[in-house]
Amino acid sequence: MAGHIQDRWFKTETNANGKTVRVKTERHGSGLRYRARYIGPDGTEKSKSFPDGQKRLAEKWLTKIAADMDSGRYIDPNAGRTTFRQYTEKWLAAQTTEMTTRESVDVQLRRHAIPYMGSRPLGSFKPEHIRDWLSELERAVPASSYRRVIYASVSAVFTAAVEDDHVHRNPCKASTVRAPAPNQRRVVPWTAKRTFAVRSSLPLQYQAAVDLGGGCGLRQGEIFGLPVDEIGFDTGWLHVGYQVKVAGGKLVFAPPKRNKERDVPLSDRVAHALKAHMDAHPPVEVTLPWLRPDGDALTKRLLFVRPDGDGAVRRTDFNNRYWKPALVAAGIIPAPKPGERFQAAREHGMHALRHFYASLLLDAGENIKALSTYLGHTDPGFTLRVYTHLLPSSEGRARRAVDSMYKGTVSGPDGPQTAQAQ
Repeated sequence: MAGHIQDRWFKTETNANGKTVRVKTERHGSGLRYRARYIGPDGTEKSKSFPDGQKRLAEKWLTKIAADMDSGRYIDPNAGRTTFRQYTEKWLAAQTTEMTTRESVDVQLRRHAIPYMGSRPLGSFKPEHIRDWLSELERAVPASSYRRVIYASVSAVFTAAVEDDHVHRNPCKASTVRAPAPNQRRVVPWTAKRTFAVRSSLPLQYQAAVDLGGGCGLRQGEIFGLPVDEIGFDTGWLHVGYQVKVAGGKLVFAPPKRNKERDVPLSDRVAHALKAHMDAHPPVEVTLPWLRPDGDALTKRLLFVRPDGDGAVRRTDFNNRYWKPALVAAGIIPAPKPGERFQAAREHGMHALRHFYASLLLDAGENIKALSTYLGHTDPGFTLRVYTHLLPSSEGRARRAVDSMYKGTVSGPDGPQTAQAQ
């Protein structure tokens, strides 16, 4: 047994005869009687108090502490009393991931996890608490895909808590806890008719944005961050090396998602549309900080700027002022009633243009690896999982292959024997 147990109701003294005797202390009869004490791995004393009649429990507690130290499973009792809120705040402050990612995780945890679990000590969490929270989350967040993202962030906090010796195990990974299901909805690409209907419904100065999304597969931030000098009109290639995004509430220049710079084929028709756009709306020099609000200033001549020509386009402003009205004009979403907002439809955001681009290339026979590169995906496997249902059907290829084998055979009974006779 590690440490020792102090009886705070009695103390040992030497009497006048030189004998050792037990005498009552001033605390006798009040408060917790037994104090189990030991020296932790960090060299400091730890303790826990037990009431009268529970000396055996104090001994068992010390025995377990010793066993945990020997097995490497020791957790400082004080660490286990740290609340989920306290640890999450510390964990968020120590993150070194890309700023926009940090901000997104911060919102997820502060809005959907801390209000439900913030006051509970880390050491008291059990799988049932995660299951209860997931039930609350399902009522608050209808989209399963977003619940799954929030759940992953909470699990990351507990994984860090395990590694920091605050808890023994991650309750999110218990067999009885089921993560929100991934989004099983298949991508349904827009038709060319719908794509060009939206294009014609946008203000003239933003119509070419549809050509970059639907004809080159650029993301929205990459479209608004595309400088003129990245367009290779002579080479037939477009380099994607920048995007405009929000960091700390401010617009900044940043590299593409996951720092995946790439080159995308520039078709003649898209190049012509971009030249026509530049003739009607000359590029404008825009200066923004790099990566973060206090980053070094960077100046680029952008194809798309605010209507007054003063500054880069903010995604949320564009969506509310121009994109969603264009969706209404094209008959994709209903017009909002007076005093209401536009319908929120994730599948009809500008990302739909990337799906349209992917469907065009796959229908033309482009391979998944090339498409993955053009879209800026890290893993071609991800591209395949998203768009595999858009690939030309294998059964169609099988029929054509067998049919071609029968061509030129002599007349006679239909069947494999005819082909074998040749």
